[in-house]
Amino acid sequence: MSYLFRTRSDPTLQKPASSEEQQRKVDDVRELLGDLQKEKPSFLSDGTIRRFLRAKNWSTEQAAKALKGAVKWRRQYKPEEICWEDFAGIEHEVRRAYIPDYLDKNGRTVFVVMTSIKSLTSTKERMKQLVYNLENMAMNSDGTQEENVIWMCNFRGWTLSSTPLWETRESLHIIQNYYPGLIGAAILSNPPKIFESFWKIVKRFIEPTLEEKVKFVYSNNSDSQRIMSDMFDMDKLESAFGGRNTASLDISKYAERMRRRDQLRGACKHANSNISSS
Repeated sequence: MSYLFRTRSDPTLQKPASSEEQQRKVDDVRELLGDLQKEKPSFLSDGTIRRFLRAKNWSTEQAAKALKGAVKWRRQYKPEEICWEDFAGIEHEVRRAYIPDYLDKNGRTVFVVMTSIKSLTSTKERMKQLVYNLENMAMNSDGTQEENVIWMCNFRGWTLSSTPLWETRESLHIIQNYYPGLIGAAILSNPPKIFESFWKIVKRFIEPTLEEKVKFVYSNNSDSQRIMSDMFDMDKLESAFGGRNTASLDISKYAERMRRRDQLRGACKHANSNISSS
């Protein structure tokens, strides 16, 4: 895992392309991909190519190279085959990281991570759950013109053992290399003082385009409260992030929703038989 020791690179910023220029660049990337499109046609959609182009500052060569790397990884990892049934019986882990049933005020998908909930599974299983959630968020983002995910982490009660450094870097590698262009904002809520030293190390491995999307918010700060109320319906937002929603995640309803999403993604041969008729 030599990638864990690489530092970030500084991109050459370019102006966002017009719609017509974007499509031309998508077509140019398709030419560079060649026959690879026949292998992964559903993955290599215009939406996916556009996401990679955004992440690579509209460089067709860099986007094509990154897509080839992502295809190589997908051959081995097979993320499209991961489904809800793979996580049956580990509801504790689902409450630690999940996609709620509400959107932000701009219609973007929300992803919630409760770092204070101690994980009871292996790193391998946590990475698998991360990829499963990323696959679902990527499906939501297909066809959107901008980054379409709000990533929210609640750090109240966080300790150094909550998110080991090497695991955090591996997660960043997956997000930035295989699911780039998804995250529109990353909200880090109520990090304790000890988090500062951890963050100084971690941010060296975050691409500048992603780092600039990070926002630190605090429950007792009026500016933070204004940021959250501008972004969310406070009646739907979890109380852990300053909202008025005190309900816990309903696992049975969540499972039903994720099984339906599995069906839409075409994941798991046995997923269809587990979809309720409602």
